Amino acid sequence: MRAVIIGTGPAGISAAETLRRLEPASDVTSLSAEPYPPYSPPAMADHFLTGREETLFWKGVDISERLGIDERREAVVEGIDCDNREVVLQDGSHIGYEALIIASGSRLYAPIEGADKPGVLDFKSLRTANELVGKIRRGEASTALIVGAGLIGVELSILLVELGINVTVIERESWVMPRTLDHDTAQVVETALRERGVDLWLGVSVEEFLGDKEATSVKLHSGEVLRADLIVAATGVKPHIEFLAGTPVSAGWGVQVDDHLTTSVRDVYAAGDVAEAADLLSGERYVHAIFPNAVVQGRIAAANALGSNIRYDGAESMNSLKHLGVPVMAIGTTQGADEVLRGGDGESVRTLYLKGNRIIGVQLAGNTSRAGLYRSLLLRRADVRRYSRGVEGADFSMADPIFTWPSLPHTPLATMAPK
Repeated sequence: MRAVIIGTGPAGISAAETLRRLEPASDVTSLSAEPYPPYSPPAMADHFLTGREETLFWKGVDISERLGIDERREAVVEGIDCDNREVVLQDGSHIGYEALIIASGSRLYAPIEGADKPGVLDFKSLRTANELVGKIRRGEASTALIVGAGLIGVELSILLVELGINVTVIERESWVMPRTLDHDTAQVVETALRERGVDLWLGVSVEEFLGDKEATSVKLHSGEVLRADLIVAATGVKPHIEFLAGTPVSAGWGVQVDDHLTTSVRDVYAAGDVAEAADLLSGERYVHAIFPNAVVQGRIAAANALGSNIRYDGAESMNSLKHLGVPVMAIGTTQGADEVLRGGDGESVRTLYLKGNRIIGVQLAGNTSRAGLYRSLLLRRADVRRYSRGVEGADFSMADPIFTWPSLPHTPLATMAPK
């Protein structure tokens, strides 16, 4: 088997390991647009905070040598010739394949005028992260302005404050991490960020990145202009699929795959942040850009490329903040809930989202105990109403005194609008 893997992130390197394990004689080529060994993007903040490399290069810097694969760095894919089964690189070279795994990950998505200007930095890849942090360490920056308060924007703001600079975050929604957290849970994060010194501008829209040769400021919808030494976009990500233009590989926001992670083209698979895979709960197909999903998808795509018939049950939605100082975790979804149970003790907020007596979402801030229990109930699609007097023999109120059926009043969704 001659296999080519586009991407050496968590999905790509997991696919390479699986190919080597299941077919030791396989000829595997992996392609990376960056000059670094395979690394874990979620570990970048920890790396820059602590200097540790073992979590960043989570498989070891010599993983490709140990696996015996042909890892090609700074190899930018220009296109795919599906008829001749070749990957075409930007330098004009062609690499033939019998099986192709697309694990190209994602890039910054900033739908704001001027976002393509030099000087608009991001924290999406190790290359761009090194550029950003390098400016601070060389003493070239003492202020930063981050556009976007999603997961990446929040984690980056924590990192930059720890590196000793003044940070302003602008978010068009009225609370932080709006795609991940509900309003009440986000308040815990907002309080922690402000206590760390992050200046939050919420409910404020950026209209344009300004600057002649490079971006030096942003123009708000109000017309006000804000300047900073570092201008950072953290407005979202978009899968790397530009090289699929003109090919028969079906793509929407990402590469569209079936329940075996096969694309519309035979012997071409997709995994990780680039794949539009089924959601474990809803069955809807969209990109689930989190580390654990990428690893599992990479393994399954590789096994199926070798002739297995492994069905992918669906991706999980789960995020957490590691460096905030306050534990925060979000599991599942809030969409479609018909019942909400919320509790707290002044320092924490804990919320269950239910649909038909089944947990579809969990949000915990300040106290993440029992997260594993709730995740298990969610994944098993358990009817939690029947556990009102006991979860596997234990009183449910003992599992979490905040959620006690049936004494806790149900919260109508209509009352949960932002305050």
